[in-house]
Amino acid sequence: MDESVKVYLPGRGEPRICAIGGGHGLSTLLRGIKYLSSDITAIVTVADDGGGSGMLREDLGILPPGDIRNCILALANTEPIMEQVFDYRFSEGSLKGQSFGNLFLAALNGISDSFDQAVTRMGQVLSIVGRVLPVTNENVFLEAEFENGSTILGESKIFMAKKENDCRISQVRLIPEHPKALSQSVEAILNADLVLLGPGSLYTSIIPNLLVDGISDALKQTKAKRVYVLNIMTQDGETEGYSAADHVSALFRHGGGKIFDYCLSNSRHLPESVRKAYALEGAEELMANEGELDPLGVKTFWAPLTATGTYARHDPAALGRALMQILN
Repeated sequence: MDESVKVYLPGRGEPRICAIGGGHGLSTLLRGIKYLSSDITAIVTVADDGGGSGMLREDLGILPPGDIRNCILALANTEPIMEQVFDYRFSEGSLKGQSFGNLFLAALNGISDSFDQAVTRMGQVLSIVGRVLPVTNENVFLEAEFENGSTILGESKIFMAKKENDCRISQVRLIPEHPKALSQSVEAILNADLVLLGPGSLYTSIIPNLLVDGISDALKQTKAKRVYVLNIMTQDGETEGYSAADHVSALFRHGGGKIFDYCLSNSRHLPESVRKAYALEGAEELMANEGELDPLGVKTFWAPLTATGTYARHDPAALGRALMQILN
C-alpha cells in the first residue's frame, strides 16, 4: 500500500485503531492498516501451546511468543534483512523448529518485569508502528467442548480431537477461567475509533480473546465502529460447513451479546484450481450472502479481498482500502 494513504478524522487527526485476534490472520490485517494510522493497538491471544511457542512455554514458562512475534514484525519499520533474521527458524540441533524472534522475545522476558513489558521492548527495538499487547499476562490454556459432550484441553490438540469426534465445537473456554485482561488492552478498545476482530481461526485465534475478563465488556461499551473481518475460507478441523452467520453467532455467543456492528466479507471468487485444492482438505469458500446477517443486527460490506497465488489469503492492501471505506 502507498505510504501516503492515510485516514484522518475531522478535527482529530489520525484514527485510533484497535485490532484483536491472533495467528497469521491478525498479522496480515496489521500489514494492511499500518499506513492508515500510526495509532494502532494489536491485542493478541496467548492461548497457543503448539510448535515452537509451545516448546518455549513448557521449557521456560513464558507465554507463547509466536503470534506476538508475527504481529510485531507486521508493524515493524525495519530493513528486510532484519525481518528475515527475526523470522528465521533453525533447521537442526536442539533449536530445530524454533524461530530467532521467539528466542529474542524470551530473552527480553527474562530481563523484564512482565511479559507485556518484554513485548513493548521488542516493539521498540524494531521501531514498530503503534503497539502490540498480549490480551492478558496470565498463563492460560484453551479447552474445547464438542456437541457430543466430549472435551479436549490444549489449542494444538483441538484439530485432531474435532476430526475424531466428527461433530462441531459447541464452545471453548480458558483454563483457568476468567483471567484478567491487561488494562491497556481494555483502554485501547474503549478509546478506539475503529475496532477490528479477525481475520483468523474462529475458535483458536479470535474467541480466546473474548474469554478474557474485560474484553467483551469493553467491546460492548466502546463508541468505536466495530468490524468483524470474515475469513476467506472455512477451516479444516475447526469450522467445516460453517456459514458467515455461524461465525457471527459463535462470536456473539462467546462474547455474551452483540460485540460488533459490521462484517467485512470477500466478494471475489478464488480460482477453481485453488478451491479444488482446499476442497480436498474439507475447506470451502466463505462469503456472506445478501441479508444473511440482518437477523443478527450486523451490516455486511463486500470487497475483493483475495491475494493472487495458490493459497486463499487476504491481500493486506485490499483489506486496508476496504476498512478505510467503512471508517469513512
